[in-house]
Amino acid sequence: MSSTQSSAQRWFSLVEFALGSAIVIGHNVYHVIPNEVPVLFVIGLISVRLRDGNWAAMGLSWPASWGRTVLLALAAAALRILLGQFAIGPITAHFWPPAIAPSGSDDITGHVMVALRWLLIVWTFAAFGEEIGYRGYLLTRAADVGGRSKAAYWIAVLAVSVLFGYGHYYKGPSGMIDSGMASLVLGATYILSGRNLWACILAHGFIDTVGIATAFFGWGS
Repeated sequence: MSSTQSSAQRWFSLVEFALGSAIVIGHNVYHVIPNEVPVLFVIGLISVRLRDGNWAAMGLSWPASWGRTVLLALAAAALRILLGQFAIGPITAHFWPPAIAPSGSDDITGHVMVALRWLLIVWTFAAFGEEIGYRGYLLTRAADVGGRSKAAYWIAVLAVSVLFGYGHYYKGPSGMIDSGMASLVLGATYILSGRNLWACILAHGFIDTVGIATAFFGWGS
């Protein structure tokens, strides 16, 4: 659905997206600002509330069907995991070393309390925080620039996926490409669900939960 935003509003959205991009690169590549996730989370919630009137504009409205939302999230999570395992991983292995795991994740194997702490992190910081910051906020502002047309949203998905890859710069080239692919899946889920951000939040949580379970039981070693 196209937006009735004025030219000035679209330019302001472009400025917001550029600022968000600088925050992502500034933290992950140059380490000159704090972690981008809580920063984008706060800015995004304030921006959407003030400029759009409510958080439904980013997809945080109550879903028409939670059952459909969960099923969509499970399908997206399965697709992301399968693509990573059987496509992105094997392809990037021909060019670069494996992706670098987050600091401290090696301690998960066999340690219940460590695994539970990581589950808390991924369902709050990653699933909720990153989805609001990247899909809910940056993707919305990028789509604003093109008047929120269908094409604008899909171009925004691509742009945010590049940023999401840089948001995982510490993982190295393989990890950045893998994270960018994950963002494409989550972004497509966002668009195809009618911009239901809960589907993305749940999918993100399911994906990372599988990763923690894999590390806990040592299945990846």
